[in-house]
Amino acid sequence: MSQVNRASGTQPTRRGGRWERYRVAHPFSAKDQSGLWGAIAGVVALAALLGWALDMKGGVVIVAAIPFIISWFENRRTAFQFDAAGARFGTVLLPWSDVTHFVVVTPPDGPWALIGARLRPGATLPAGANAVPRDPAMPAPIHAAVPRAKFDLAKMVHKARKYAPPHIRIVVADPSGERAAA
Repeated sequence: MSQVNRASGTQPTRRGGRWERYRVAHPFSAKDQSGLWGAIAGVVALAALLGWALDMKGGVVIVAAIPFIISWFENRRTAFQFDAAGARFGTVLLPWSDVTHFVVVTPPDGPWALIGARLRPGATLPAGANAVPRDPAMPAPIHAAVPRAKFDLAKMVHKARKYAPPHIRIVVADPSGERAAA
């Protein structure tokens, strides 16, 4: 079923059966790799156990568990993402209605870029949100540190203009002040 053609940026857009998004992931680490392989080994062991104990096809368990393993692994590595649900900073999800600006800070001497969000007046962080400690270079109340090598400001601006709600603005902050991202 095809979607009605809407004006760009008015609603989150669905393309080819999946929601469009912008995502920056943490670097792949040995801990991530061991977690992924441990989850795979655990599912295979569970499939073998169920196959033996219940005379059940173990492949069913493996096929059923794969989407959950992929989702867990992807969520674990995501540093920053925006999609149809809103903006996610690590494990903190902010709905689009609470976000007014994305603020980008790229300290000149650091390996990290900081992406933050300014909230609308009266909005607060979700209860129990595990936000990272505040960085003095970041003027926004919540942010995520992403590897500078994986961050692409032009791609972020392009995706935000195309898929994010129209009220979202992206600004770049530096010691001399703030400017709109081009």
